[in-house]
Amino acid sequence: MTMATPRLATVDLPDFGAPGPRPELPVERYAERVAALRALADERGYDRLVVYADREHSANLAFLTGFDPRFEEAMLVLGPDDPPAILVGNECWGTAGAAPLAMERHLFQDFSLPEQPRDRSRPLAELLAGEGIGDGSRVGVLGWKPHRDRSRIEIPAFIVDELRRLTGTSGLVENANDLLVNPQDGLRIINDVDQLAAFEHASTRTSTGVRRLLDGLRPGVTEAAAVALLGWDGTPLSCHVMLTAGPRATFGLLSPGDRPIGRGEPFTTAFGIWGALTCRAGWVAEDERDLPEGTRDYVERLVAPYFGAVAEWYSALHVGQRGGVLQEIIDRRLGDPFFGIGLNPGHQLHLDEWVSSPVWRGSEVELRSGMAMQVDIIPATGTPWFTTNIEDGIALADEGLRGEFEAGYPEAWRRIQARRAFMRDALGIELHPDVLPLSSLAAALPPFLLRPDRVMTLAS
Repeated sequence: MTMATPRLATVDLPDFGAPGPRPELPVERYAERVAALRALADERGYDRLVVYADREHSANLAFLTGFDPRFEEAMLVLGPDDPPAILVGNECWGTAGAAPLAMERHLFQDFSLPEQPRDRSRPLAELLAGEGIGDGSRVGVLGWKPHRDRSRIEIPAFIVDELRRLTGTSGLVENANDLLVNPQDGLRIINDVDQLAAFEHASTRTSTGVRRLLDGLRPGVTEAAAVALLGWDGTPLSCHVMLTAGPRATFGLLSPGDRPIGRGEPFTTAFGIWGALTCRAGWVAEDERDLPEGTRDYVERLVAPYFGAVAEWYSALHVGQRGGVLQEIIDRRLGDPFFGIGLNPGHQLHLDEWVSSPVWRGSEVELRSGMAMQVDIIPATGTPWFTTNIEDGIALADEGLRGEFEAGYPEAWRRIQARRAFMRDALGIELHPDVLPLSSLAAALPPFLLRPDRVMTLAS
């Protein structure tokens, strides 16, 4: 595939429009998801499923019930036809009862915070037995991380120990996370139109926030003052907010401090809420003259080859594409050790920032309609050239799903089509009709962050 040479140019990034009220999923969607999961459990021969959640790992439970634990832990128990049961601690009793999925609640105070009362709940073994788990039961356990060896289960050991004791030598207790997050066809991997519309809304907000930050970034502003420009309004985060400049920026994952941001320093920020994450990285500079000696070929050495690789990756996306093809593009174009590409170049996202990935060497996993994916190709150079980064969300939708999206969410659809046109006309990135850009930064990459109007492009 022959592509134009990436270059830096002044580009007018359009205002793609602000989102209206956040789309709400139909209440019945949660019961439909539980029914679908029960059908998969039956195919695999499980009599019961348990779905564990804590504050950091709540996406599976929230997907199924509309409830996520705050401060505490929680656990859903699903049988073949009984009402779903939820075990919660002291502080989540009320919110679990208000969830859109009707559930039988059990108080299990060991899920409460340390030293809170433990005097009103029954033992775990009694609660699990009351939900039909006993000798010979076959139980699938879902927390958040699948393992190739299904005997490896990542939820707290005291729960796993009790499940294994109750089911005995004739039973089975194993990791079943793949039912929800298998990168080919997990229930959380293939999204319906309402969920994708919610993700577009989220991505519009995170990308608008990062754009506002870049437009307002100035030397001398503290990291704490800069991060306020993101405009986070309390919407649940998919990961902690990241923003650093100077020496700490090389670590990428850190939270902002009170240090003033200096001209000529490396800078990175990432803002993620449920269903979206937007990240940009570069230098607090107007042009190469602000960079340290020896790195003033930053654009030619790092940013231009990176942007060319990401553009080809974008252009290769379509329903039916194999994940291994996307990996091959990055290996071919950014395989030099200088670029330091260590993680999967692209992954699936949902309420959590990283659900799974279909992209690895030799992957035969086919991209499917309904997948939401993160453009996440990170050159961790570990050199004075620092890094550069485009992280934006996209969705894949076949003709039928695109028709549903246009009919059900016309304003979001208008934003998506405007982003596609911008990427084609201003950036020179041709997208397959299946590809729906969700971010209002739409692959815009300014290497010098004090000139956010100067971005990389392939357009002539």
